[in-house]
Amino acid sequence: MQTEKSLTDIQKTVLSNGLKVVTENIPGVKSVTVGFWVKTGSRHESNELAGVTHFLEHMLFKGTEKRSSYDIAQSMESVGGYLNAFTSTEYTCYYSRCLDTQLDRAIDVLSDMIQNSQFPEDELQKEKKVVLEEMKMYKDSPDDYIFEIFSDNAFKDHPIGRPIIGFENTVSNYSREDLFDYMADRYRPDNLLVAVAGNVNHDHVLKLLDEKLELNGAEPTVDEEQPLTSYEKFQIKESKAIEQTHMVIGKRALNFDHPDKYLLLLANTVLGGGMSSRLHQNIREKYGYCYAIGTFNQSYTDSGLFGVYIGTDKDYVTHVRDLINKEFEIIRNEKVGEKELSEAKSQLKGKLLLSQESTSNRMNRLAKSELYFNRFVTLDELVENIDSVTADSLLSFSQDFFNPEDYSEALLLPENR
Repeated sequence: MQTEKSLTDIQKTVLSNGLKVVTENIPGVKSVTVGFWVKTGSRHESNELAGVTHFLEHMLFKGTEKRSSYDIAQSMESVGGYLNAFTSTEYTCYYSRCLDTQLDRAIDVLSDMIQNSQFPEDELQKEKKVVLEEMKMYKDSPDDYIFEIFSDNAFKDHPIGRPIIGFENTVSNYSREDLFDYMADRYRPDNLLVAVAGNVNHDHVLKLLDEKLELNGAEPTVDEEQPLTSYEKFQIKESKAIEQTHMVIGKRALNFDHPDKYLLLLANTVLGGGMSSRLHQNIREKYGYCYAIGTFNQSYTDSGLFGVYIGTDKDYVTHVRDLINKEFEIIRNEKVGEKELSEAKSQLKGKLLLSQESTSNRMNRLAKSELYFNRFVTLDELVENIDSVTADSLLSFSQDFFNPEDYSEALLLPENR
């Protein structure tokens, strides 16, 4: 066991079985947020088991050897806490936020779910129905559906592009054995991270995990090579029984550790970071072409997605497309003014500092730093990198990145209109 200490109340220990434990003590709060992170997401699934990571996340709430699904649900709510989970393309997180006096209970419940879930056959069949209804919900949500279409085509024939929730045929065919086998392959100690933030003592967390989490040593987790497929520009049109047209214009972007990521972060803020951004002001406020418009910037281990989303009337699509391309041309050819750049930096730094007031946000940042960088990225480092962006460096980056010739488009149009 190896423990690292720092002056920022953040500590990290790697146990002999490979399990990582990171904690951040936050003086003055009365709560803790505990996260059990598994470095497995939808991109780690076979085609036949697409969606199994998300389905497994659901099933871990369906009962263990000593707790029923109701017992799990009530375990933290009965003491004023919160228990939930989420699945992404590259990781899964099971977490609880509670009073610091309930830390033992939170770790006990999460450890039990990770180790002792039983996947009862009746619950398995019921949850298949639940997830199939969840799929219908996303399909009935045009803004979710258009992102699914866009991602699928941006990463064509690659697991990143698949929907996290999977497909109707794959979900319908899962067996209990599939879930147990997937857990045996992916839920290994070296693939797990426990992150805790709040009024917490690192050594106490280690003691609790030693008592509650009986993960035996196992062979190292094997991640298969997933070389990226080539990106090919596309234009996709679909129609549904909806009132509005939904459009995404975007392309593949930067991975988490790309040297230009702070340049893109600032460009993203200038173009689409809130009501004062260029796209919002020049498309919604000036012309009234939409209610919702904004940019998105998603990073993965080896790639990313950047784009603009807008919901508008089908008669405005050409105008909106032209205005978006015009904003791309402006940021490619004209330096961002000193005042606008300074305000964008302040906006980003303000969000970072405000997020520090939530133990849940602190736990998430703690975990993601470890997952993607194998170290804690301090606020000072983030602020320094944001402040280092200059108008000249932003212009140089934008000249290549915002070339409209590289951008693809997905349109979801109203039927028979």
